[in-house]
Amino acid sequence: MALRSQFFQVALWATLASTSLSFPVSGPSIRLDGGTLVGINNASVDEYLGVPYALPPTGHLRFQLPQPNTPYSGTINATAFGPSCPGTASSSSTSSTNASSSSASSLPPSISAIFDILNGVGTTGPVSEDCLTLNVFVPSGTTPDAKLPVVAWVFGGGFSTGSAIDYNGQAVVKRSVELDEPLIYVSLNYRLSAFGFLSSKEVQEAGVGNLGLRDQRQALRWIQNYIGAFGGDPEKVTIWGESAGSWSVALQLLTNGGNPEGLFRAAFLESGSPLPVGNITQVQSTYDALVADANCTGSADTLQCLREVSFDNLQTAVANATGTLQQTQNLPWQPRVDGDFLPDMPMELVRKGNVANVPIINGDCEDEGTIFGLDATIAGVTVADNLTSWLPTILHGISEEDINSILEAYPDNVTLGSPFGTGTADAITPEYKRISALQGDLVFQAPRRYMLNELSAKQPMWSYLYTKGQSATILGAAHSTDLSDIYGPGDMTDFLINFVNYLNPNNKTGLFWPQYNTTSRAMMTFLDGTPSVEITQDTFREEQISLMATLGQKYPF
Repeated sequence: MALRSQFFQVALWATLASTSLSFPVSGPSIRLDGGTLVGINNASVDEYLGVPYALPPTGHLRFQLPQPNTPYSGTINATAFGPSCPGTASSSSTSSTNASSSSASSLPPSISAIFDILNGVGTTGPVSEDCLTLNVFVPSGTTPDAKLPVVAWVFGGGFSTGSAIDYNGQAVVKRSVELDEPLIYVSLNYRLSAFGFLSSKEVQEAGVGNLGLRDQRQALRWIQNYIGAFGGDPEKVTIWGESAGSWSVALQLLTNGGNPEGLFRAAFLESGSPLPVGNITQVQSTYDALVADANCTGSADTLQCLREVSFDNLQTAVANATGTLQQTQNLPWQPRVDGDFLPDMPMELVRKGNVANVPIINGDCEDEGTIFGLDATIAGVTVADNLTSWLPTILHGISEEDINSILEAYPDNVTLGSPFGTGTADAITPEYKRISALQGDLVFQAPRRYMLNELSAKQPMWSYLYTKGQSATILGAAHSTDLSDIYGPGDMTDFLINFVNYLNPNNKTGLFWPQYNTTSRAMMTFLDGTPSVEITQDTFREEQISLMATLGQKYPF
């Protein structure tokens, strides 16, 4: 079962992208080093797009640590987003993808369409290995001495798809000006798929694991060096992400012994907490298969051989490897414990307190697991016997005893499944809602609550639950649906802006949001209708979520 389909914002929120801007001949400009960056003005926001923050990771720099950009010179055109990094959506079709599409075609049209969205069907845009660029959105008229706070956005997509082009920071910046709390929005690309998350003993020995996370770190260093020229304050940076972007932010909090190096002062996590990921050698067989597919098996240095393979041939090999991983792994490509950037399992680092001591907002959608459940349904997990044989594909090496524990904690009763609170509705198969409930708790709710339990007494933390749109589709308040409440803009936009400015989500607008603590466990809950927010308690499914936290660490992804 492939969880790739959980990360569907690329297509779902494509309306947020600004891909058809009318570029003027001249526009706002910024002096960087010895060069002049020329951007565009769009609805009272100055936009500087496609700015390189590192050397192109091509040629001998493929599968190498990101290298800082060379000093800028001349006139740099920053009027269009840079190309997306290669990912599974940009790969050639694999047999598994074709099989999934064939299975989806047998579903009712409305559900089949959702499945296409989940798998990124229709996602377009230029793709290139030379993709390490970022985008800066600044309120028009901002002077270099403005010292505005900065929010750095990391997109999601399962570490395999997505791009900064899919998110337009204009609405966030405009709303910040309306609140008289102006900020600068930065979005960044990072290497995806095997290009950013290749895993093997060879990768570990070369010290080049988790390259996509290291790209993000390099982009944060760029912000430190250059954001002052745009009127930003490098001492007031908040990192923010959703889904794989949120997992990335969580791991940025944990690397370097929890020392943020002055790169950020706060973090906003949407649907992604420190995941219990395994060792970088855990998928050695996939690396070996990729090497063989790329005709590098006989090389004395297989990693160097992969650097020298043509892009097209490597993409074909990566697509084939991805098809294999999708049958056996939660995520086709993902961060792993490499002994360097990530020295231990993330939840263990949280337990040890190796976490950046900064204010954190960490929340989830209510029905995070429904897209997992839909994908499992497509894969044929529709009855209890299928579920029993499927669980070891997401919790590797799980014992029969622990499988039984899961089945007892999540009984075969559709009224208890996800979408939650919908009774017998949305039960497209006997197991769909059951799978959706246990997957949402395992991957999202359990790591979130574990993090809050461990850290909320030590540093300022807030949590939320997003329940809007629960009855809209069979997916409920699904993974990524909260994005519309920020990029809309919506209620969450103001809380984000307040947080970036004051290290506290409370200021001029919205219901008062209490800090999280293990006594009251207060959560800001986003609702349909009026009122659109209320405070609830983070006490739901305590037994089940505790079990999933334990099993996630016992059987890391």
